[in-house]
Amino acid sequence: MMCDLETGICGPAGEGNSEMELIDLTAPSKKVDLYYVTDPICSHCWALEPTLRKFMEEYGQYVNLHTLMGGLLEKWDGFADVSNGISGPGDVAGHWREVGEHTRMPIDGSFWFEDPVTSSYIPSRVYKVVQQKDASLAPVFLRKAREAVFPFNKNISNDQLLIDIVNSIGLNGEEVVKESHLPPAQESLQEDFAMASRLGVRGFPTIIFLNEEQKGVKVVGARPYDNYVQALKQILPEENIQPRSVDTLQHVLQKEGLLFSREIEELYSLAQSDVAAFVEKELAADSYVVEEVLGEKYIKLNQ
Repeated sequence: MMCDLETGICGPAGEGNSEMELIDLTAPSKKVDLYYVTDPICSHCWALEPTLRKFMEEYGQYVNLHTLMGGLLEKWDGFADVSNGISGPGDVAGHWREVGEHTRMPIDGSFWFEDPVTSSYIPSRVYKVVQQKDASLAPVFLRKAREAVFPFNKNISNDQLLIDIVNSIGLNGEEVVKESHLPPAQESLQEDFAMASRLGVRGFPTIIFLNEEQKGVKVVGARPYDNYVQALKQILPEENIQPRSVDTLQHVLQKEGLLFSREIEELYSLAQSDVAAFVEKELAADSYVVEEVLGEKYIKLNQ
């Protein structure tokens, strides 16, 4: 029997609370800097979300994470991505939909025909202002911005939408968005661009593991999970690299807000067909809802 610290409910000890277990409170003797170079409208970065979350859950104790904005789209005037056949907003929709269908991280993209993002610098500057005000809220903002633009098909270069997103994470949206239009926000964004350039980044996502000797391993593109684990072990060969246990679904959802089926599958090493039963086992029946977008289910806790 036990009383749960999070819920206050007392009863039989659940899974993960064995009668006796060994614990190790020693921190890793070394950490590496992990630079994640990304952009709010990078579709392959959205596809990487399940993998990166699992990596940080299991191996985050070995890294100091630094998320850099890369500057994917300054403006449409003069922009062209010849390799992907993109020369205007309408060309993006088909590319995005292919990424979503291939990776099962849902992407709509139809807004590109009606109300396209004019520049990814706009939400990137908001990210930098949020980061300066409360660094712990910056990844929360970035996740919510990606949810808005990819599955829920909203233009995240729109000031009012950005205000609403910032308000939802507990900051003053009008104040933050106003600051994002001032020169210091662009200067802060340029610092990210400069660092990405020094790291030799040419596309997104790029993840770079850098040790104390400023030697590193670069992983370009959205890769399978084991690639990132092997990169970490390569950069810390003297460490006995071991994954820690992934947090419970209840706690992860409290932190993340919502998770798509693909993310739950990756995080807990499940087959797609096993997700529903896993969720039913992990969560109280009246504590969550299952919704669907573009044929993909997602889970969120009741408010």
